[in-house]
Amino acid sequence: MRKGIKFGIISAIVIIIGVSAFYLASPLFVSTEIDEPLPGGAEVSAPPPPSNQFQEFMAMSEEERIEAGNRMDEKERNQIMLEFTRMNTSINESMAQINESLLEQQTSQTGNETSDLLLTGSFVGVGDGIHDAQGIAKVIPIEDGGNVVRLEDLVVTNGPDLYVYLSTDKSASDSVSLGKLKANIGNQNYLIPAGTDLSKYDTVLIWCRAFSVLFGGAELKP
Repeated sequence: MRKGIKFGIISAIVIIIGVSAFYLASPLFVSTEIDEPLPGGAEVSAPPPPSNQFQEFMAMSEEERIEAGNRMDEKERNQIMLEFTRMNTSINESMAQINESLLEQQTSQTGNETSDLLLTGSFVGVGDGIHDAQGIAKVIPIEDGGNVVRLEDLVVTNGPDLYVYLSTDKSASDSVSLGKLKANIGNQNYLIPAGTDLSKYDTVLIWCRAFSVLFGGAELKP
């Protein structure tokens, strides 16, 4: 009788341990997913419409925006910047889309990308809540003998007249413009002008021309 009771107790303990182990381990093997709709009658508030000042600012030419930005105080600039942060654009450009004319010249070739990576760097944003940039900058050679700056996984807070510069430092006092930023999110390519000294212009900047302010920079290294 005692042996039966003892066996029963041991069996119960084994069962309890086994059940506990299953529930402790189950999150490793069991995934759950849910996609609940909004409750009936609930509404998602739409973003506020752009202010009159913002609309007037965007109706200007780039040169006029630079002049207007020079006349604005910090509060006015920040207000326009905050309105820009609600406007995101994205792009996912492949290396094959570097330049249409370049591709036309190379139709007889197998491609216009090489596997070599000359320089790379990670963006460091200003990080003040308005001006920020994250992602990777790469300098990649192409078969015509030139180079491109490729921005990968780029996420920049939006702003007016953002440009991509190669610069000697983060002040853009001595810089080479690669063109207007194509989108504030995504992968994108920029041809580097022939003859650009990459040992001198070794920093990629995301620069706001309208307000002459840095959003982020990446120091290029081998």
